[in-house]
Amino acid sequence: MDLNLPERLGASYVDKDGTKKVPVMLHRALFGSLERFIGILIENYAGKLPFWLSPNQVVILPIAEENNDYVKKLFEDLFKEGIKCEVDLRNQKINYKIREHSLAKVPMILVCGKKEVSENTVTVRRLGSEKQEIFKKDELIKNILNANKLPLN
Repeated sequence: MDLNLPERLGASYVDKDGTKKVPVMLHRALFGSLERFIGILIENYAGKLPFWLSPNQVVILPIAEENNDYVKKLFEDLFKEGIKCEVDLRNQKINYKIREHSLAKVPMILVCGKKEVSENTVTVRRLGSEKQEIFKKDELIKNILNANKLPLN
């Protein structure tokens, strides 16, 4: 129920007694309220949403084209576990891709090169941290699934 907007719009009606009255406006904003809620969330977190809420949780970057098969397999493994991820196979320098996805506020960037392929590992860069971590693939998936749990408090 909105008592202010009709007055601000200058809306009125003539009552049965002939006097001008300001109506009461009823709103039904199914999507408007959802959009406002998402806007408030984005503003509150400054675009850096919690891992479990992020629309794109992980991006996987190969250093060279020869690592694409390993990256695609890693993507399939993560996708099967319900992780929201994507692969960036563009022919760009790795630093450019890392910067681009960091600015897009992707919570976790996985980098795979020759060393990672030979050792069956992944180098992880978390949003907001300069430190890189190296994980075995199975250990990484467990770590991501743990981070993807909803907070229960």
